[in-house]
Amino acid sequence: MIRFKDILYSLFFFFIAGLCEIGGGYLVWLWLRESYSWIFGVLGGFVLFMYGVIPTFQKTHFHRTYATYGGIFIIMAISWGYFFERIIPDMYDIIGIIVAVIGVIIIFYYPRKEKEKIGIDSSN
Repeated sequence: MIRFKDILYSLFFFFIAGLCEIGGGYLVWLWLRESYSWIFGVLGGFVLFMYGVIPTFQKTHFHRTYATYGGIFIIMAISWGYFFERIIPDMYDIIGIIVAVIGVIIIFYYPRKEKEKIGIDSSN
């Protein structure tokens, strides 16, 4: 049985990873495309490195973690555009988000083998 607490743990780490990937990528973007200081690029590189570390806290297989993260990334990237760049999602963005959420639920949260865990095993 999947516990709500396990889902919250996994979503927390997906969210933090998403912030690191999008935020780090945005800092590099500002450096290279908007002529900000090279310090933005260095900081962005470090934040992107942290993005690579954070998913290792998920207690499932690599392929499933990254496939699920792809769906989370879609949601967060569209949200980033809305909140930071003031770009309102159109109908196709919303449809894509719905498809991504369905994919995340099926890939990561749908129960599989009895002993297989999702997210963080909080019993440790």
